[in-house]
Amino acid sequence: MSARPTSDLDRLTDRVVEDVAASQPVLATYIGVPGHDDRWPDLSPDGIRGHAELLRSTRAQAARITPVDGREVLARSAMIERIGAQLDRYDAGLAEADLNTVDSPLQQFRMAFDLMPSRTPDDWATIARRLAALPEALSGYAAGLDDAAARGRVSAARQIRLCAETGRKWAAPGDFFDSLVAAAPSASGNGLARDLSRGAEDARAALQVFADFLGRKLLPRAPEEDAVGRERYALESRYHAGADLDLDETYAWGWEELARIVADKERVAEEIAPGQGIAGAMAALDADPARILHGRAALQAWLQDTADRAIQALDGVHFDIPEPVRRIEGRLTPTSGQGVYYSGPTEDFSRPGQMWWSLPDGVDDMTTWRETTTVYHEGVPGHHLQIAQNVYNAALLNRWQRLLSGCPAYAEGWALYAERLMAELGFLDDPGDRLGMLDAQELRAARVVLDIGVHLQLPIPAGVRDFGGRSWTYDVADEFLRRHVSMEDAMRTDELHRYLGWPGQAPVYKVGERVFLTGREQARKRHGAAFDLRAWHRKVLDLGELGLGLLTEELARL
Repeated sequence: MSARPTSDLDRLTDRVVEDVAASQPVLATYIGVPGHDDRWPDLSPDGIRGHAELLRSTRAQAARITPVDGREVLARSAMIERIGAQLDRYDAGLAEADLNTVDSPLQQFRMAFDLMPSRTPDDWATIARRLAALPEALSGYAAGLDDAAARGRVSAARQIRLCAETGRKWAAPGDFFDSLVAAAPSASGNGLARDLSRGAEDARAALQVFADFLGRKLLPRAPEEDAVGRERYALESRYHAGADLDLDETYAWGWEELARIVADKERVAEEIAPGQGIAGAMAALDADPARILHGRAALQAWLQDTADRAIQALDGVHFDIPEPVRRIEGRLTPTSGQGVYYSGPTEDFSRPGQMWWSLPDGVDDMTTWRETTTVYHEGVPGHHLQIAQNVYNAALLNRWQRLLSGCPAYAEGWALYAERLMAELGFLDDPGDRLGMLDAQELRAARVVLDIGVHLQLPIPAGVRDFGGRSWTYDVADEFLRRHVSMEDAMRTDELHRYLGWPGQAPVYKVGERVFLTGREQARKRHGAAFDLRAWHRKVLDLGELGLGLLTEELARL
């Protein structure tokens, strides 16, 4: 697809992508902007302030530009909204204080290596330089966390304890960093092998120092209370959603959604194991040899095959999938605790979009009935189609839109819409796969009410069986997830810790899905028999990633 004609806004976004990549080297690795893979972001107080000023300057420049057409009006509005949401977190002191069990700089210090090229000696030399730079980066991160804590911004004690535990685990001899450098080709040369070995040793030592800092200096200043309160939650929710949600209405709607999904599960379970309920149906599926994958290699092969078959079936029928976007990779993470996630392709598609599965320690087998819907969520028509098509769509979207415009509610809402769509199109007609989709939907609805309820300390409605009238506590939340989430204990506990430490993110999956489903239904009513689902999908994806406020307005016009 040819590049779009350049304008003042295009030129600004081209510069901004390069400036942000230089300021945030891990993000540069993630989006595939070259030249920064041997560095880390400066997370010291000065570094945090410097990046905030870059964002502030960018927003001001965008606001002064006159758009050349209606598409640029939308692009500029999206840019101003997304940067504004980021700046709200910086201005509140939350960016400097980022530390949680799932999505904070601590995880980036490990996960960045997953995305780095490792085919040539030059690639491994870059990895060695990034390893060597890790101690200084961790020291800056500690300084930023210390400064934020002195001003009253510090994560809850539970998150700090768990992050310290994670740091010590990765720092253990024979764990991630030793395994990373052990994968280097033996022909790398003595000098490079020495640099890699020293880098791994220094990285492990620095992580141990960082973990000690968390326990010694940060933990004594941390609140034991997990709840962040309404004021901070509203700010975090606005960042994740791209709109000011009515949190009380969303909480009440979440309970309704949860009840609806549970009822649907009960009906499907009756098809699988009559009279044995949901638990009996799940047990039957788990015992079915045809649905069990043994070993990591089998899981990876199944992920790849399922994703490839979906692309082949959907392209040209329900979606128009560009040739570079038809390639996706299913991958397994080298460490546990990262969940399931997607990473986008580089601009030239030399690195394709990738689906990542993180298995708990000691777990190598998996049942397919739970995961089929997740492949559609992470792959096609979910994250991969939406994100990779943005990267490809240079004829309609500027570089900031293609690489930096992320809004969790849009991305996750689209991915949940994709799961529902695949059920509608018959790809989940197998009762086991259908139950898996509903099981995933139950998780997403359960965390709407858990996340909002815990952090806002809202009462559980009186009519909720076994929970009505109770207050949200850690133990109540854990019991609630046991009721509504069919996962291994370790994975379910990781989920709970995720919600407690990443407020406002978990509910936007269902909230975003709600916006897409509502927009599609309204378009059906407007166009009647002329409604074309494939054309609607194309128009939606051509908008680029938007906050829910702008997305709702745009869907009303399609």
